[in-house]
Amino acid sequence: MKKAIGAIMLLMCVLTGCSKGDLPDPFLIEGITMDNYPKVDCSTSTSLLQTLIACKLLGVSYDWEENLIFSGYYDLIIHYEDLPGSREFLDNLRVSTTHGAFTNLINGEVDLIVTSRSISRDEKVHAEEKGVTLLETPIALDGFIFITHKSNPVKSLTKEQIQGIYMGEINNWKEVGGDDLAITPYIREPNSGSQEKMETIVMKGLEMPKWEYTSLIGMGGPFERLRSDESGICYSLYYYNSFFVKPDLVNQLAIDGVAPTKEAVRNRSYPYTTEVYTAIRSDIDRSSKAYRLYQLLCSDKAKKIIEESGYVAK
Repeated sequence: MKKAIGAIMLLMCVLTGCSKGDLPDPFLIEGITMDNYPKVDCSTSTSLLQTLIACKLLGVSYDWEENLIFSGYYDLIIHYEDLPGSREFLDNLRVSTTHGAFTNLINGEVDLIVTSRSISRDEKVHAEEKGVTLLETPIALDGFIFITHKSNPVKSLTKEQIQGIYMGEINNWKEVGGDDLAITPYIREPNSGSQEKMETIVMKGLEMPKWEYTSLIGMGGPFERLRSDESGICYSLYYYNSFFVKPDLVNQLAIDGVAPTKEAVRNRSYPYTTEVYTAIRSDIDRSSKAYRLYQLLCSDKAKKIIEESGYVAK
């Protein structure tokens, strides 16, 4: 396990050019403390980035350790001995999922959010009902990926084939060059970041059949399901698969012949390249620490932290 953790830390250092816990001097907010740290919320997939930002700004050290439940997955472990007196500031770091984070921001329950997508149609309606407008800025790039069982011989699908599978028009893997095996398409929970991306950037408004909903708990859910289901297909994020998932656990499909590599995401040649956002309410106090944090995340000063988290900085 130590070798695996060390390999991840070495990879992080190669990607970012810094040692563990190293902090670029410009990445700071004058006067920020445990007591006045903004209330921040996030998507499940951006929780590590949110925690890493807090650790950097507050001088809290950390390590990477293998998850005790899901072998091959890794967590950011905070060194609590660095926290003076209490862990109360952690109450300001919420993980309410993408939809929950937007709802909490609109309702004024948090100051800033970091999410895997921009505001959805339903959330816009809620904001309008509340008389609230948001400021949103993309701060990182990611890829929306499709995964299958590792034994599946299909390595690439076209955008039209993905639509055909999820519209129920393509029902067997042999129709797309695979084995004679019925396809089991999995979907994610309504209003989740992944489901919203699926409906907008992949299906582009096409109304999918009412697939039987199968709960896939957390970001690891699709990977756990597809490591045992040879017929399945589901979707997730390049960031999560490349940074947290044990190598070769599942197949990661190319789309139109383009694999979701870091370089393909960076230059946007991967067809389903997406963006990670930070957002605040437009009526926020411009002198607040939350607004300062928003400005910092939108600046070039945040790029090294974003790359260290595993995302691709814009």
